[in-house]
Parts: sequence; C-alpha cells; structure tokens
Amino acid sequence: MSSYLRSIIFAAVLTVICGSLLTLASTGLKEYQLKNIALDKQKNILKSVGLIHDKKPLSLDTIDKLYAENIKQVWVDVSGKIIPEQNKSQDDLPVYLYVIQNNIQSYIIPVDSRGLWGRILGYLAIKNDGTTVSGFTVYSHSETPGLGGEIEKGWFQKNFSGKKILDDRGNFVSVAIAKGLVKDKIHDTRQKNVVDGISGATLTGKFLSAGLKRTLIQYEPLSKKFRNNQIK
Repeated sequence: MSSYLRSIIFAAVLTVICGSLLTLASTGLKEYQLKNIALDKQKNILKSVGLIHDKKPLSLDTIDKLYAENIKQVWVDVSGKIIPEQNKSQDDLPVYLYVIQNNIQSYIIPVDSRGLWGRILGYLAIKNDGTTVSGFTVYSHSETPGLGGEIEKGWFQKNFSGKKILDDRGNFVSVAIAKGLVKDKIHDTRQKNVVDGISGATLTGKFLSAGLKRTLIQYEPLSKKFRNNQIK
C-alpha cells in the first residue's frame, strides 16, 4: 500500500472518529444546554421584577425555587383575557405573572425585537396598574460590544423602572429610547415615556424602541384590563 493511500485512509478514519465524538458530545450536552437556557430565562424574568440582582449571584437551585414560588405563566387572548395553559390556542400570547399571596404585583411580557445585527430577546415587566414599567432585561442579542451591546448592562436597563406607557392624557405611547440623554433631547411632558439612549448606538435604540412598541400594542388589551381593575 502506498504512503499516499495510507494517508487518505488515516485522514478518513480520523474524520469519522472526530465526527462521532462531536455528535456524542453534542447529544450528551443538549439536555444540559436546554436546562441552562430555561434557567437563564427564569433569571431574567425574576430580574425584571426586582427579585434578583446581578450583584448578588445565586445558585441555580435558588433561582429555580424563587421562580416557582413567585412566577406563574399563563396566556392571554386578543381581548386580554387570561387563559390557563390547558385552554390556550396558537393565537394566544404568553405572559408571566408575579404573584404574592394570590395578588398580582406585575405582569411580564416577552420582548422579541429586531436589533442592528440580529434579534434582541428580553422581558418587560409592568406593574399591576397597567401603566408603569417595573423592569426590563435582555437575555440574548447580537449587538456590538461597547455600543449597542450596552442594552444588556444594568445601567441601561434600570432606566426603564418607573417609566410609563401612557402619556399625560392617558393615551398609549409605549416606552422609547432617546437619541442621547432624555433631559437634553425630550420635552418635559414626554420624559416619563423615554429612557436615556446609548452613545454611538442610535440604530439599536431605534430598532428596540420599535420592537417594544409593537410588543406593547399586542398586550395593550391586557394592560387595559389592569388599568380598569378587571384583573387582580
């Protein structure tokens, strides 16, 4: 057998072995990876309502326990009616309720927005008044580190707390991201509806603002029910 043929056979065998090992590793780790993804989402939902903070690291078991004790996942239909899981349809929207002693404190809605380089995924929490934002988190994005990537940082996300999705006349306006500092760019009457932007990341702010508005419009029937005290 020539040395050339031996080299070809060796390369083929090595390729098969490496491919098999990679497949086994991927299959074996898949369940672990899915669990980590689920726990990361739970962590961000808890962060959006202030139950955990980045400065205080928690074990996975603690996060799982906090979530089970405080968060309830339900669905809402186009009229804003809450639907239990067993009755949901493909047209219903997911929502997470922060509940203390059977009283809803906040409702958390998933955000899926266009970004500059990919999707921005996170959660926006609104207090049970149906108007006031209690928190915002991002758990997945492809924005540029140091620029649009700042959307994942605490300094940016904490600016959402206390903002309103209604204007002074009670009209829905969503919550948006300014092109710069709110105090420098936005009129006093609108400042409660806008958060500070990220320097050098105007397009990220523009896309995220549009994504938040689109998402909040979808959930506006639910928000109206909270504003009218039709949900406790």
